[in-house]
Amino acid sequence: MKRTSRTTHSVIAALLLTAIMTYMIAPAVSWAETGGTTVFLVRHAERHAEKAATSSDPPLSTAGQERARELAHMLRDAGISHIYSTDYTRTRDTVVPIADLLELEIQVYDPYALEAFAEVLKRRGGKHLVVGHSNTTPTLVELLGGEPGTEIDEPGEYDRFYIVSIADDGAVNTTLLRYGQPFLK
Repeated sequence: MKRTSRTTHSVIAALLLTAIMTYMIAPAVSWAETGGTTVFLVRHAERHAEKAATSSDPPLSTAGQERARELAHMLRDAGISHIYSTDYTRTRDTVVPIADLLELEIQVYDPYALEAFAEVLKRRGGKHLVVGHSNTTPTLVELLGGEPGTEIDEPGEYDRFYIVSIADDGAVNTTLLRYGQPFLK
């Protein structure tokens, strides 16, 4: 009788495990088969402080150039098919290393037309890298249906890295990571 009880418990456990795995894996497989949309979003890397004092369009600092290289290294195998930047030197320079590595053109978007841009990203599908600014990146995350978290600290927070995943059924998942030299208040 005890053997039957153990066998019954083993069968129930196996069925339960199968149901759980099916519940967890099936959506991911379905999403992968149909494509979905993944948008990686970052603020531009650190700008050159001295040149920022005299220019509205400063280049990246040495630290910013290093962060841009780290971004390229981190995303080199992510399957990115589109790279977008606002039309500023610091944003373009943030994605030049990954664009060069992947041999992709940097497409310019208008930071004052974020609603329309969000709709383009949703319709296009695939994997996108978008570089913006401290005041546009969280807004775009929200327009994509994601959770932007707290405001980006303007003077020094450059390490925020969002991943917004949009399933074909419209379900949205936001992951907030950090990359490169960490921001410390």
